[in-house]
Amino acid sequence: MSVQSSDKALSRKQRLQEKQRRQLAVVDTVDKAEAKVRKAEVELAGAVAEAVQVFGDEQSASEGLDMPVEAIRRFLGMAREETAGSGEAAGAS
Repeated sequence: MSVQSSDKALSRKQRLQEKQRRQLAVVDTVDKAEAKVRKAEVELAGAVAEAVQVFGDEQSASEGLDMPVEAIRRFLGMAREETAGSGEAAGAS
């Protein structure tokens, strides 16, 4: 009787371990995807900042890129943060 109980406990333990392994794998996948998204957003922010320079102002860039002015401003803020972060990192080196 105790052998059967032990087998069930082991089975439950194995199921729990497998579930945890899958959860950790999914968390890892999401973390990696978030890092890629952040990198892409930084790249897009730089491109938007360049577009604002080329088009002359935020409104013209908004029209030229078919992107809301609010999005343009958000990306400009990101570009400024990235530039400030890069400057601080270079100064700290």
